[in-house]
Formats: sequence, C-alpha cells, structure tokens
Amino acid sequence: MKLFYRKYGNGPSLVILHGLYGSSDNWVTIAKNLSEYFTVYLPDQRNHGQSPHSEIHDYSSMSEDLHELVKDLKLKKFFLAGHSMGGKTAIAFTLKWPEMLNGLLIADISPFADEKGRDSVFSQHFTILNAIVSFDLKKITNRSDAEKKLLEKIPAEKVRGLILKNLLRTSENTFAWKLNAPSLLKNLDKIMEGVERQTSYSQQISGFPVIFLRGANSDYIPSGDFKDIRKVFPAAEIVEVPGAGHWIHADRPDEVEKNLKRLLGDS
Repeated sequence: MKLFYRKYGNGPSLVILHGLYGSSDNWVTIAKNLSEYFTVYLPDQRNHGQSPHSEIHDYSSMSEDLHELVKDLKLKKFFLAGHSMGGKTAIAFTLKWPEMLNGLLIADISPFADEKGRDSVFSQHFTILNAIVSFDLKKITNRSDAEKKLLEKIPAEKVRGLILKNLLRTSENTFAWKLNAPSLLKNLDKIMEGVERQTSYSQQISGFPVIFLRGANSDYIPSGDFKDIRKVFPAAEIVEVPGAGHWIHADRPDEVEKNLKRLLGDS
C-alpha cells in the first residue's frame, strides 16, 4: 500500500509513526523542531489521515506498508519511532528487518498485549469507534455541532479533540471522516495484539540503540513488562517521562525530541 507522508529537514533519515486515531499532522511540530538533525518522514498509516483505506488492519500489513514506503524512498538505513499503535507497527517492522535500522524509539506502548487491562482498553476503543461509526454526519453543520454530539459518547477532552481532527469538510460543504472507523472497529482485536510472550526468544534485537519512553501518568508500559522487553531488546533503555500520560508527544514534546536526538548520538 502506498502511504501518504510528509517530509521535513535534512540529515539522517527518521520515520515517525502515529498512533490509533492519529495522523502525520500530530507530529509536524516535533518534526520541524528536529529538522536540523534529521530528515523526518511522517507517514499516515493505513485507514488514517490521507493514506488509503483497507478492510485489513494488522501489524503484519502495516509493517509491510512501511517497508514499501522506505523502499520507495530508497532508505537503506534509518531511525524509526512510533507511538502506541505506531509503536507496535515499528516493533513488527524491527522484528522483520532489524538490519535496516540505526535506532528505535517506542513511545508509551509495550510490545506485548495487555492481558490484565485488555478488556478495559478494548471497551474504551470499542465505545469510541462505535461513536464514530454511528455518527450521522448529515445532521451537523459545523465542528461545534460535532463536538457536542461526540461529548455524549466521548467525555475525555483530549480523545475527543484527536477524533475531531479526523473530521473533513468536503468540497460540497459537507463533512466526512478521514479515519476508516468501520475497518478499525472490525479489526480492534488485531489492534490489541502484540508480540507473543515466550520464556526465551530465538531472535534478540541488538546492534543499535533502543529507547522505550514511558509516560509517568500512563499504564501502557507496565513495570512487569520490563523483563520481557529486555528479552527481545537486551540493551533497551526504559525512560519514564514525568508529567506525561499516554499522549506523551503532546504532554512532553521536549522529552520526545531530546530522546530522539539521543538516538542519533548513541548510534
């Protein structure tokens, strides 16, 4: 699949993957701030932003999408970062093509499925996606109407704002979703998946710096996963970011930028 992407700056190549409900737009400010250090590529993942829609939405397919993009861009080696769903895509890519990476940064997501909190997280996303799918766009005339309607189903302001960024005014002065919510809803089980936990791994990823950023106010990287993370990435550094929740790039962009620049220095 040919992904839409944005490009900023000069220097070693860095690809940043957004999370669920997000798009390349979410990372533009950070990309511009890093533009004197990296050539930054910001793709929209499938079913998001300006990239094509598909009924298939899993990490194998999304990692293949990324591989196709970097081949088209003729990137033989690059730095890779991903947040949440984008982090799991980045991990899936790394497990297939580790030789292509100079460094890896994963923002607030564990490689593994959250067995304990899975039902709660699944339920949250199920509610959000159902709200989008059932939303009657014909009944709204402006974004304020849309926000009032979404408030009934999505009380969290930050999540609601992220969803509203996917609302597009068409040339016919109507509204449409850039996000392919029906496909995401159908594939929600696959979005919740992760690397299978094993007592030992035949493949361990090393040879380049690996940083996991963990929001201090988030539980998406449980401390109980640290040991298993290092079974896959033996030299992984796990950095807790104070004052940050799950949307770590929005809460503490300075820390994200600092650690991405550290990848460059450590490689």
